[in-house]
Amino acid sequence: MKKTVLIGVLCLAGLGFAFQHANEDAKKPKWQTLFNGKDIDEWTIKIRTHELNDNFANTFRVEDGLMKVRYDGYDQFDQQYGHIFYDTPYSNYLLQVEYRFVGDQANGGEGWAFRNSGAMLHSQDPKTMLKDQNFPISIEAQFLGGNGKDERSTCNLCTPGTNVEMDGKLFTPHCVNSTSETYHGDQWVTANFIVLGNGDVHHLVGQDTVLSYTKSQIGGGAVSPVDPIVKEDGQMLTGGYISLQSESHPIDFRTVRLIDLTQYLGDQKKLNQVVKKGLAAKPAHSK
Repeated sequence: MKKTVLIGVLCLAGLGFAFQHANEDAKKPKWQTLFNGKDIDEWTIKIRTHELNDNFANTFRVEDGLMKVRYDGYDQFDQQYGHIFYDTPYSNYLLQVEYRFVGDQANGGEGWAFRNSGAMLHSQDPKTMLKDQNFPISIEAQFLGGNGKDERSTCNLCTPGTNVEMDGKLFTPHCVNSTSETYHGDQWVTANFIVLGNGDVHHLVGQDTVLSYTKSQIGGGAVSPVDPIVKEDGQMLTGGYISLQSESHPIDFRTVRLIDLTQYLGDQKKLNQVVKKGLAAKPAHSK
């Protein structure tokens, strides 16, 4: 499948990332490690039907330097969707996540959730979620793994309680596929996301842009129950929390890190260079 050229998509989106004019001597961008490979002390857990920070059945755990999502303590999954939130909110950043799907789906997991997870962007504060709420209001960068036979793109878009604009029009369907390849088996995948407080978001696999959209905002459905005070339809998403999903299929995360882009927003040249260098940098595990 033909991959989108990064520079073309970003320019079309009106961001003007003229990489060819960037200063090659610019300072090396600083990565902030969100998952340290040792613990999840700086993360908050919310699992449906459970209280905040009740890590039911040790769903989220750290083993062998990996953040693992497991269901060996579940009798039935029973729509107990879970999310683990990094405790610091962000507005403008380049996020990198390395993930792989492993093993068998939990008993009772829905068919659509086979090798399905994601990173929730511009998410609501987990403290504002209701006990029985299924998903946080957020932009979901959906991770899908192959089933060994069908095409299943990854870094797709789903919109729990949100809408976006594509091609200048409000996009209201819940999910849309990216142009990525299919990744079968238990292989590691490197996903990158350029997320800006003006509502522009770009999904990449490696350095290949596979999906872009603008004007991320609260609206639509696919999230319930929800506090109506929190779900203000039409409100633009200028920032929020980052979380990783538990949707019934075991998954490992070995890299979760970001570059905060806020300080570069006033200098287009530096912003171009920081994004370019960030995307070119391989995760430590891949070197």
